[in-house]
Amino acid sequence: MPPALDRTALERVIAVINGKGGVLKTTLTANIGGMLANNGYRVLLVDLDPQGNLAEDLGYTDDARDDTGRALAQALMFGGGAAPIKEVRPNLDVFAGGPALDQATAGLSAKANKDPDGAKLAVAHLLAPIAGDYDMILIDCPPGDETLQTAAVAAARWALVPVKSDKSSRKGLGAVAARLDAVLGVNPTLDLLGVVLVDVGTSAHVVQREAREHIAELFNADHKVVFTATVRHSEATAQATRERGLLVHELDAQVRKGPKWFEIRRGDAQAQALAPRTASSVADDLQAITQEVVARITAAENQEALA
Repeated sequence: MPPALDRTALERVIAVINGKGGVLKTTLTANIGGMLANNGYRVLLVDLDPQGNLAEDLGYTDDARDDTGRALAQALMFGGGAAPIKEVRPNLDVFAGGPALDQATAGLSAKANKDPDGAKLAVAHLLAPIAGDYDMILIDCPPGDETLQTAAVAAARWALVPVKSDKSSRKGLGAVAARLDAVLGVNPTLDLLGVVLVDVGTSAHVVQREAREHIAELFNADHKVVFTATVRHSEATAQATRERGLLVHELDAQVRKGPKWFEIRRGDAQAQALAPRTASSVADDLQAITQEVVARITAAENQEALA
């Protein structure tokens, strides 16, 4: 039987979750974490997705550090500690995910038949002993794995939900709400940090306004539930970051250092491959999201301190 869970160190654990795929969960996890680390926060990222796409965003795919989730899966199934990959970026550590996590799903599902709370708290018991070493922990949740999603939100203080503006994507919010409700018995402090509109068109103001209204209706007309900042659509930037193994602000820095258009036109330099001009705008969006994450958590902590 695992020891009693002390949640003191889990106050800044964020589960990035949505039941649908393709809503930038991994992009937000990697880039919020990277920007926080770049600003001096000690950050841990937990890749709970069997696809393991966090490795592509951070550039450690198929190198010696990438165990495709084996260490994480073993720790979740059998307890005990597991060591994250250290210093993927300065101040940024990562628990690698990947196909081995399918074994963890099977193991925790079997465990849930005998010890449902123990299965739900597998991630919490893994993180609690080490969470004090970090200022922020972000969990990248898989899109369709109920078992691992449940374990993620059972470990988290906050849920951050990225969603697209279309009706189909917004319908996934109901499933997220059900997943959060399912763990309140073992994690009564879990709360919604907010909903982030992603992949938005920069000129689609009416669509965005209507999406905000519809989302607010799902949360008792609370418009504050939706982040002010959004992440714009840029297929070119998404492709370039994955191909290069760079975060968006890192790609933006490389693009800025590259040759100017007039140097290329004169023949004095060659254009960079995979160097979209939209990288700067998307980096600004992600910086705004990161700042809002910190502001919301800080405001909640200050309010709790006064209570």
